[in-house]
Amino acid sequence: MIAWLCSLILKLSGWTIDDQQRPAIKRYVLIGYPHTSNWDFVLAMLVKGALGFQFNWVAKHTLFRWPLGPLMRAMGGIGVDRTQSTGFTAALAAEYGRRESLVVVITPEGTRAHRPYWKSGFYHLALEAGVPVVLGYLDAPSKRIGFGPSLTLSGDRDQDLARIRAFYADKRGIHPADAGTITFTQPPS
Repeated sequence: MIAWLCSLILKLSGWTIDDQQRPAIKRYVLIGYPHTSNWDFVLAMLVKGALGFQFNWVAKHTLFRWPLGPLMRAMGGIGVDRTQSTGFTAALAAEYGRRESLVVVITPEGTRAHRPYWKSGFYHLALEAGVPVVLGYLDAPSKRIGFGPSLTLSGDRDQDLARIRAFYADKRGIHPADAGTITFTQPPS
């Protein structure tokens, strides 16, 4: 019933799911890009329901306070305090080692507003956990949301980001001007 309802909502709103490249593997980091609107989350939850796809997602810890906290955790949310260096990446990487199946969605921009660079947590997590990165996307002009290729990171940041940048070159968010630049360093002022 949930799958049918989520599929119907997506269809009525004109969105289609592209799951042709959805990996058969059970452990990976799924990038969510571009993340430029609150609607991105709603669409991701509809895809989750429509496909019966189990994943966790990472968001700022303040979203997990009462009264929404229990709902957010039930929907797969994991809160992270980005102001503290708490070993979150190492703890999450260890969780991959303990579980047979774990998909964690991370939006590398870390926010819906424009950022001049990506946060590198997803990259460190995938390398430390020894899992691939899957390029999830939303493309507002074509109203498609789905899965791109699976990448095994080389550890060469420039080379890996070039591959990621090439895939996302034609993807546009709901608010395209707010999409973050696919780089890990802030450009000089």
